[in-house]
Amino acid sequence: MKSKFELLAPAGDFECLVAAINAGCDAVYFGLQDFNMRARAKNFKISDLPKIKKICEQKNKKIKRYLTLNTIIYDSELKSVEKIIKKVKPFVNAVICSDISVMLLCKKHKLPFHVSTQVSISNSETARFYKKLGAERIVLARELNLNQIKKISKIIPIEIFIHGAMCVSESGRCFTSQFLFNESANRGACIHPCRRAYTVKDSEGNELKIENHYIFSAKDLCTLPFFEKLKKSGAVAFKIEGRNREPEYVDTIVRIYRKALDKKLNKKEIEESFEELNKAYNKGFSSGFFIKSPTKDDFSKTENSSATRTKEFIGKIIHYYPKIEVGLLKINTGKLKTGDEIIILGKTTGVVRSVVETMEIEHKKISEAKKGEIIGIKLPLCRKGDELYRVIKK
Repeated sequence: MKSKFELLAPAGDFECLVAAINAGCDAVYFGLQDFNMRARAKNFKISDLPKIKKICEQKNKKIKRYLTLNTIIYDSELKSVEKIIKKVKPFVNAVICSDISVMLLCKKHKLPFHVSTQVSISNSETARFYKKLGAERIVLARELNLNQIKKISKIIPIEIFIHGAMCVSESGRCFTSQFLFNESANRGACIHPCRRAYTVKDSEGNELKIENHYIFSAKDLCTLPFFEKLKKSGAVAFKIEGRNREPEYVDTIVRIYRKALDKKLNKKEIEESFEELNKAYNKGFSSGFFIKSPTKDDFSKTENSSATRTKEFIGKIIHYYPKIEVGLLKINTGKLKTGDEIIILGKTTGVVRSVVETMEIEHKKISEAKKGEIIGIKLPLCRKGDELYRVIKK
């Protein structure tokens, strides 16, 4: 039975796109090289859109495709934006945007649009305004609780974020990166100075004693422990943040929330799923604003990831024999042992996880392979050119 909800996954490149689809998403959102809020992601070119559509529609999956054109737009850019809208119309289901000029151009060319969280829609009257303007859906401000969401959901279909990085500023509309480094977050170029540790001093050199020096760095949003409440919030689409994340992150997060959407998880399943979420990139987890306002406990205590797993590049697949499920792997760096947990990444393959069971060199079994060696290794379906990584416990 198909869920009445839509699970929306990030796609920063083809590996993430395929990973999201294989993991069970209903829709993907992605950006082009210009006018999207993740300018530092790999992103796509307009020429990639036919391939994206083909991948999303293969095997009758009919995965919806949403294009982000959600930055501030200047007069000098309006013609370029209109050209993009005209070119992408046959390949996307809707545009996610924040600038009213983009919304009007979408209306002009009869392309559905969703209002981005950058607009910070926080009340019913604003929701009615964008519905009257022609919005198909709105992505609510992240600063709302469940009761507020339920009220607005009666006016227009709404989408909410359920997992991923959170900005300390109002719905991500931050100026810190712009002021310090002339790199505007509102143009998709944020370099995240908020993630650093800071010492607070006054003009006389007196230092404020603080418990956690990451005073601007919010923990990641995680709604899994109370996901059943979100299902009753009135939202129709649940969005995962992460267009700058790796394919294995997308794979893990989408799989966990797919399971949570399709059934009510029991306590043990939630605990096991939470353990899996902890293996992926995170800065600690917070419930955001859904249940209560954040406190000092909702700020991260690390500049980098708190994930319990990381990966090390080992080498590339130089040939794969599907009949016997064996790949030829050239070890480019490091070493590989039997029993090692591995991840294979590829533009067509997406994400494949496995454990090294057997390895051979010239038909002789080995227990360890080193840099420079070419080995035969038992692997699930993968392809020439795919990259193999060893999973490391932190």
